[in-house]
Amino acid sequence: MSDDGTPPLVVIEAAAAPARTKPSSYPSPFAERMEGRTKRPLGALFGLKTFGVNLTELAPGAMSALMHRHSKQDEFVYVTQGELWLLTDQGEHRLAAGMCAGFPARGLAHHLVNRSDTTAAYLEIGDRGEGDSADYPADDLAAVAVDGGWIFTHKDGSPY
Repeated sequence: MSDDGTPPLVVIEAAAAPARTKPSSYPSPFAERMEGRTKRPLGALFGLKTFGVNLTELAPGAMSALMHRHSKQDEFVYVTQGELWLLTDQGEHRLAAGMCAGFPARGLAHHLVNRSDTTAAYLEIGDRGEGDSADYPADDLAAVAVDGGWIFTHKDGSPY
C-alpha cells in the first residue's frame, strides 16, 4: 500500500505518466533556462524511495539541467529517443537513442542539450541518499538537499 492507502501501480505507459507540475526547482533566473524540458517522475508512482527515475523530454534547444555535479548521488541516463549532446567539464559527446552515460558522485560536471530539430527523450536514474549537495561550476549557484527538496543559495551562501 502507498502512504495514502491506495495500492501501488504495477504497470504504466511511461510517456502517459503525469508531467511534473513545476518545471524547475531552480530559483530565477536559472529556472527560466529550463524551458522546453518536461519531466515525468516514474519511480514515485511506484512508491520507490531509495532511487528516482524520470522520463525526461527535451524540445529542440532545451537542456536537462544546469551544468552540475552531486556530492553524494550517482546519476545514470539512457537515451530513449532522438539525439542529445552530453556536455561535461572535460568535453562533449553525442548520445543517440540506445546510448547511456553514468556520473559517479563528485565526478564530472555535466548536463544534456538537445541540438537537433526534434524532441529527444531519456531516462534519468539517481539515488536519493541523505546529505547530498550540488555544485554548479558555470553559475553562481549552490544547492543542498533538505527533506526531499533543494535549498539554493549563491556560492557565497547568501540566499536567492
